[in-house]
Amino acid sequence: MTRRVRKSPLVRAIQRVASAMTRTAFETGAREAGKAVARTVEAMAAPHRPPPGAGDWIAGQAIGAAGVRRFHLFRPPGIRNDERRPLIVMLHGCGQTAAQFARSTRMNRIALRERCLVLYPEQDRSANPQGCWNWYDTRSRHADAEAATLLAAIDQACLLYPVDRAAVALAGISAGASMAALLASRWPARFRAVVMHCGVPPGSAHSAASALAAMRGRRAAGSLTAEVGGLPPLLVIHGLADHVVAPVNGRAAAEQWAAAAGAQAGPPRRVQRGARYPMTVTDYRAGRRLVARLVEVDELGHAWSGGDAGQMFSDPRGPDASRMVWRFLAAQIRQRLAE
Repeated sequence: MTRRVRKSPLVRAIQRVASAMTRTAFETGAREAGKAVARTVEAMAAPHRPPPGAGDWIAGQAIGAAGVRRFHLFRPPGIRNDERRPLIVMLHGCGQTAAQFARSTRMNRIALRERCLVLYPEQDRSANPQGCWNWYDTRSRHADAEAATLLAAIDQACLLYPVDRAAVALAGISAGASMAALLASRWPARFRAVVMHCGVPPGSAHSAASALAAMRGRRAAGSLTAEVGGLPPLLVIHGLADHVVAPVNGRAAAEQWAAAAGAQAGPPRRVQRGARYPMTVTDYRAGRRLVARLVEVDELGHAWSGGDAGQMFSDPRGPDASRMVWRFLAAQIRQRLAE
């Protein structure tokens, strides 16, 4: 016969406390684990969250020589399918998503006011772990394949949405700026204007190693051959305090564009709007035709000038680059209509 051991009141009390502590610890751990999972999900979703404001944020994807690339298209409310509106193609920099770039530049606000469409392609991390566009990889032809895939995304946007094909502009920051310039140099007739914000001019690199040297300003920009001719007008915006992509690249890009069209630099002019950083603006013209405009911004680092203060690679103290992009494109549209 098994002997039943009677527990003392003290032992029973200790066991009750231990059980309660175990239950509490388990419940607390479960709650904390749940919170940790929620924080992880939120951190993963945040870079892809649509920018605030009215309008449609439409997801899509395009297939080209470099594979599949996602994109988002911003369409302001009230644009009819039978209209033809300008399209601005925005290419993000390394470490950014399309949604982050949209929030940083606030280009959708411009689109709302001016009733234009904005296309935001997004690099795939399997193609570049840092999310950089492979603008430099020309030796292996990966850069050209990626440019062709971006062109496929632009073609898709032109086919599915009310885009004026004669009023398409390219704009990008850093690696996106370099890819925008590559696209414009490969298919110049497709674009009305191109904007490089702290990028490297085409032909400066052919591999990852040479890209780093080019970013530091240690490689000469390649010349644009005569058969490329008819380049769209170029706007270059570059911060003179940029320690990621040397400011010399901005001037090299403007001079490269000017040389291809036989344009000459005009006298530089100093401009400052309110309390924003001052800038020096130099126009390159062939006769009366504007070929390139160089905007060098004092004190601006490697960041979108005039961008949202809460976003990376964004400096609200600089002159408004997004407004400059639109004004530059609008001037080219007016020029086309006047011809």
